[in-house]
Amino acid sequence: MNQKTIALGSVALLVVAIAIAAIWYVTHPKQAAQVQNASKAVTPVTLAVGAKAPEFEVSTTAGLFDLAKQTKPVFLEVFATWCPHCQRETQVLNKLFAAYGSQVAFVAVSGSDTGMDGSSDASQADVMTFAQKFGVKYPIAYDGQMTVFDLYNQAAIRRSSSSPKTRRSPTRRAARFPTTTSRPRSEKC
Repeated sequence: MNQKTIALGSVALLVVAIAIAAIWYVTHPKQAAQVQNASKAVTPVTLAVGAKAPEFEVSTTAGLFDLAKQTKPVFLEVFATWCPHCQRETQVLNKLFAAYGSQVAFVAVSGSDTGMDGSSDASQADVMTFAQKFGVKYPIAYDGQMTVFDLYNQAAIRRSSSSPKTRRSPTRRAARFPTTTSRPRSEKC
């Protein structure tokens, strides 16, 4: 075989692959949209240790939570109702809230636009169903605009904490408790 035959064969194979991909794209619009969305990766926010924590306020199951008015350290959980890790963590967070709720301001804020079933849109009702189904005892909020997620997105790290006096971010993880499950998440959630 000469080089010309190999080059023509390669071009023909490439054309066939493109044609198959185009046909698949047209006949599978839902999957194609998911592939398109996956390519729009979220850009993590840079929160340096010691930097002022971004302020926010949300309506929670315990009333309005305003970071600017907090006098205690804050434990922030940004979660997704569909995330199995977030679902399992509710029991751990319930225990932390029971043990430290008088010393630490807890708040959990939704950080996904996808509902608990994995296919519908997130909503206030979805977050309330999550809270009821998993027995959430700590304040929980629906953030339809995903403002808190945008402020605190650390890619694989979903939690942040801040000092009540300086409003500074002491760590990239909420490791302020004697025992904690806060860790960088390697799972996609």
